[in-house]
Amino acid sequence: MDYKELTPIQLDALKEVGNIGTGNAATALSQLLNTKVDMTVPSINIVPFQDIFDSIGGDEIVVGVIVRILGDAPGNILFIFEKNTALDLVHMLLGQKKEYMDDMGNSVVCEVGNIIASSYMSSMAKFTGLYVIPSVPAVTCDMLGAILSTTFIESGQFDDYVIDIETLLMQDNTEVSGHFYYVPVPGSLEKILNALGIGNI
Repeated sequence: MDYKELTPIQLDALKEVGNIGTGNAATALSQLLNTKVDMTVPSINIVPFQDIFDSIGGDEIVVGVIVRILGDAPGNILFIFEKNTALDLVHMLLGQKKEYMDDMGNSVVCEVGNIIASSYMSSMAKFTGLYVIPSVPAVTCDMLGAILSTTFIESGQFDDYVIDIETLLMQDNTEVSGHFYYVPVPGSLEKILNALGIGNI
């Protein structure tokens, strides 16, 4: 499927799945932290691969969380946070200001990625009836280009366009933004849209 050909209805359906998933993730994080956490999906876009490099910088060091999707619609979910954003996230959740990502910081970011990915996949499964489960997440701190290339190669996905789901996480009026890239293996997106009844719009 050519991502550029997705209709507004199809994009809205994918955004709704994301909204419900992040709503569930916010509830889980709130329970984990015993404090109110809000998450939203302000936008979902079909983005040229090159634009991701141009907006963040292909050579910039970022923090990424990779979760493999197993089951009926396999693929990868990739969260990208700029390094300072990841440190802000750790500060928000631990109350500790860190100058660099250590093992504790990596664990925090990894767990956030795990909660969001699991919530997203649960909402996808509920909407579509497809069987999807997350793998154990992995966190990496590397150049954006290296992380993206590895994720896309593993997915067998070589399109010039990707699905970018922007996410905003807020706690006590502190906002942390990240990017959530959904990289289905070829054929998985069609399965999801067909299961939603909008595969041929």
